[in-house]
Order: sequence, then structure tokens, then C-alpha cells
Amino acid sequence: MSRLRVVNLALPKTGTTTLTDALRQAGLTVADWKIRPGQSSRSDIPRQHLGKVIYEDYFASGDPLARLDEFDVINEMSAVRQDRSLWPQTDWGLISAIAAHHPGVRFILTTRDPAKAANSMMRWNNLGKRRLPQADIPGLPRGFGSTEAELARWMAGHYAFCRRVFAGGNFMEYDIEDADAPEKIGSYLGLDLPWWGQSNMGKPQAQEAD
Repeated sequence: MSRLRVVNLALPKTGTTTLTDALRQAGLTVADWKIRPGQSSRSDIPRQHLGKVIYEDYFASGDPLARLDEFDVINEMSAVRQDRSLWPQTDWGLISAIAAHHPGVRFILTTRDPAKAANSMMRWNNLGKRRLPQADIPGLPRGFGSTEAELARWMAGHYAFCRRVFAGGNFMEYDIEDADAPEKIGSYLGLDLPWWGQSNMGKPQAQEAD
């Protein structure tokens, strides 16, 4: 039986932390946003953004997961700050390279109503108010993304991109609010999820700082 490898193509604030927690409790090793100390036996990737490692390996060897063999699941690949804007989940060249180097990889897309996700982005630290509008992002050029309407349109466009490029392929999507999401994920991945809940909840707008 071939090894299970999973790559999530989701955007931020769509329930990716919930998926990380659920798959870890199912016994899988998950890399989520950043390689934390103690998660890898390597000395060159701890404390690195997952997206940075993926792009370095993609351009160095062609295999975006070359140094991530310790992980069964790649989740929340994007990273955006003043010195970088990395969105591997929007890059078909990189995604197709993962598929070519890792036959049988299972792509998944965590979705959430775009309007709700956009509202959450605007309330999450300075993500929607500052970092996204100041970055160059595929589908969301610099100067756009300062309103919930713009963020929602960008997210809907990403969903459409994934559906189109994976039409008939090894891919499944689920809505984080779907009560049947755990069963759908488990069926697609061929495992049981012992836990499902809601992780990393955003703060109400009135409590969250700019």
C-alpha cells in the first residue's frame, strides 16, 4: 500500500487549523504554515515558513516536497509579511510538480463561505487590513484586498481555479461548516477521524486590535 500524502490548497481563515488538529489526532504528521522546533530531524528547515521551503526546493530540484518527507500532510502553505508573499496553492506549475514527483498525492481544498472568510481575515491581527493589501498575491495584486468584498471575490476565484484545474482529477473539497465534512474527508483519505471541532477561532471584532 502506498504512503498517504495530502496537500491542502486552502487559503487562510478557512478552517485549516481544524484540519491540522483532526489529521494529527488521526495519526498523521502535519506541516502547517511553519516548521516548528522539534517537528523535523533536519537542521535546515525548522522555524522556516512552509511556503519558503517548498519554493526553495521547487526551484532547486523540481520537487517542492524534497525536504518535507517527514510529513504526511502539507497544510496552510501561504506566508505573507513585509519581505515575502508566498502562495504555492495558487501556482499550477508548483502544484503539478508535486503531483509528478509524488504519484498518488491527494489534494484537498478546505473551503468556507467567501464572505465569512473575508470578514474573519479583516479581524485576524493585521492580515486583511494591512498585510494582504500591501502584498503582491496571485489574483489579488498590491493595492487590492482592503475590503471584505475584494477579499471574498479573490477567494471565490481561487475556488474556481482549483475546481477547473482538478476537474476529474485526484481532488476533493469540503465546506468547513458542512456537518458531514469529517466523514467526507475520512472517506477520501481512507481513514477515521477521531476528533472534529473548531480550532483557532477568530476574536469578535470588538475585541480585536488593529
